[in-house]
Amino acid sequence: MLKTGLMMDMPLLLSGIIEHAAAQYGDAEIVSRETHGPLFRYTTRECAVRAKKLANALAGLGLTPGSAVASIAWNNHRHLEAYYAVSGSGMVMHTCNPRLHPQQLIYIINHAEDEAVIFDASFAPIIKGIAAHCPKVRHWVCLADAANTPAIEGVAKILNYEDLIAPASEVFDWPSFDERTAAALCYTSGTTGNPKGALYSHRAIVLNAITICIPGALGLSPQEAILPVVPMFHINAWCLPYATLIAGAKLVLPGPKLDGPSLYELMEAEKVTVSAGVPTIWQGLIAHLDQHGLKFSTMRRTATGGSAMPLALIAKFNDQYKVDVRHGWGMTETTAVATMGVITAQQQAEWTPEQRHALIAKQGKSVFGIEIKVVDDTGATLPRDGTSQGELMVRGQWILERYFKGDASPLVDGWFPTGDIAVIAPDGVMQIRDRTKDVIKTGGEWISSIDLENAAVGHPGVQMAAVIGVKHPKWDERPLLFIVRKPGQEVSKDEILSFLAERVAKWWVPDDVVFLDALPVGGTGKVQKGDLRKQYGGVFETPN
Repeated sequence: MLKTGLMMDMPLLLSGIIEHAAAQYGDAEIVSRETHGPLFRYTTRECAVRAKKLANALAGLGLTPGSAVASIAWNNHRHLEAYYAVSGSGMVMHTCNPRLHPQQLIYIINHAEDEAVIFDASFAPIIKGIAAHCPKVRHWVCLADAANTPAIEGVAKILNYEDLIAPASEVFDWPSFDERTAAALCYTSGTTGNPKGALYSHRAIVLNAITICIPGALGLSPQEAILPVVPMFHINAWCLPYATLIAGAKLVLPGPKLDGPSLYELMEAEKVTVSAGVPTIWQGLIAHLDQHGLKFSTMRRTATGGSAMPLALIAKFNDQYKVDVRHGWGMTETTAVATMGVITAQQQAEWTPEQRHALIAKQGKSVFGIEIKVVDDTGATLPRDGTSQGELMVRGQWILERYFKGDASPLVDGWFPTGDIAVIAPDGVMQIRDRTKDVIKTGGEWISSIDLENAAVGHPGVQMAAVIGVKHPKWDERPLLFIVRKPGQEVSKDEILSFLAERVAKWWVPDDVVFLDALPVGGTGKVQKGDLRKQYGGVFETPN
């Protein structure tokens, strides 16, 4: 009997995505907000042509397969072209978070050994500050035409993108190579010490992008118009720039304008049906709709992740605005989506809205290709009973095995330790309870900062909330709550604490409330609790 299948062995490459999109959905529209304001509009077929021109232009600059090209850019069409031109040529697309500290940007560009940096004009001040400290970078390319390319002090020659690709040939034969070849590089953010690099293969990205398209994830198809608010510099925008082209859908790229009014205007004008972003983005969008009495005309569903979406916000989306929220989970080390929550037909028909909201607030089931489990402090696997809490472990087709240039593998018995505290229910639904560094231990008992934050945001006068554990001489740690009030609301500390006392255990109620005009938010939309700890970590110096 034959032991191997008699099938063609074709590598899974990103160039195959752009070629498929151009051939089968060439008229699908791509709409992009330029960094300087106007909308740019063209087709997937035209995008593919320009990607080939860029591939030829990069080769003309002396870049070769294996070369690393950094991007410091918003979600726009030129950045999209670079996604395919760089990786499709066998080079590595290194997306950089522009909100990192300049010293961290310098570190990751040098660590990646980037030979070229492409950037949006709005980030010219960043380039001015880092260029002299990145000696291996031979080319600086502004993603603009000549009229919108700034001169940058200290950088001798800035190439502008349009002049760079204009003379290049439209004919380019995408090379074929092993699908495990490196395609993209993304560094962790919000960690202690230097960022660590996750080097994604073509295979990992393609498989993840295909999975995102299925109905049990985001259900992408040629009938959809997709607006990824999640940045292309953050885990490849959750692989949506790839998945959208696989699906043959319309792609809408918002550029730098991510405020509520701008996003709503773009969604309505371009008839967006699907979007994706972190909860802080959706809070600003819903606040705009609430303030002006607006509704969505085409939006049907959105993916959210990065941090827990508050129940009150889920209810707004689902009940008031009729938008299906799909809560997912992933991290830099998982390429993109690893779990996704979707309501079943039976749950939609038989459950109360409150029951559905509570389920949506969880991070869902692992998608095909991914396995998850939770373990205790000894590494023993905990039961899937919905209450046994431990560290979330993950393994699968697109999970990191080793950090870029790392000396040792972070895996434990073949599983990646995520640093998240989670529970898994008997039906496989996973819920993040906290980060190992954020969970609060008080008097030997655990308090979930995420659950406290969600409860606080349920108050009608609260726009955003964050909770940290503060060292306490008697109880080890006690929760401290930070509140950003909604505009025009005068909610008080006593009112907040009384509200929480009716919703959480007595010993969970925070010892104090600090009102802020805004929470410190990082480049991926997550609240920077480390900043809050630095400033407020000593406020409970004496026991209550």
